[in-house]
Amino acid sequence: MEVFWERGYEGASITDLTGAMGITAPSLYGAFSSKAELYREALELYQRTHGSAGVPALVEEPTARGAITRVLEEAARAFADPRHPHGCMVSTAVLNCATENQPVARYVAGLREASLERLRARFQRAIAEGELPSTTDVEGLARFYGAILQGMSVQARDGASEEELRKITSLALACFPGKGE
Repeated sequence: MEVFWERGYEGASITDLTGAMGITAPSLYGAFSSKAELYREALELYQRTHGSAGVPALVEEPTARGAITRVLEEAARAFADPRHPHGCMVSTAVLNCATENQPVARYVAGLREASLERLRARFQRAIAEGELPSTTDVEGLARFYGAILQGMSVQARDGASEEELRKITSLALACFPGKGE
């Protein structure tokens, strides 16, 4: 997971992967059948561990504003954590790739779309609960905060600190519609 997270799908060689795992290439292919399948499993592991930090907030927080605040704050902390590669493995994964890797790119795009769907669902819930006006553009709001998260991920990859990412969080929260808390 860390090799893919650090180097990306195309940047991680079989030699890099087998070295990190302490196995031979035939063992890698025997266990995972392909680099693409190993990558899918690494992404699933990432989502269960590092990539799941903000997901509970969308359910646990009593307000959508509280949920998005927690998601952004947890992202700022996680994306700049010095104990692992910076940024989000899903947000920055396979944005551009060779033609033969398009199935992998589509798979990762689906993961990003699933994140947007979780945001849409939380904002729909906020409308139903009266926190947000019924005229709220749920699609636009989900895409806005999704873009903020993806941008924070890219900036973290480029070296932005947690403090710098928190400044983005503060500005993004100032755009949240409704009464606030």
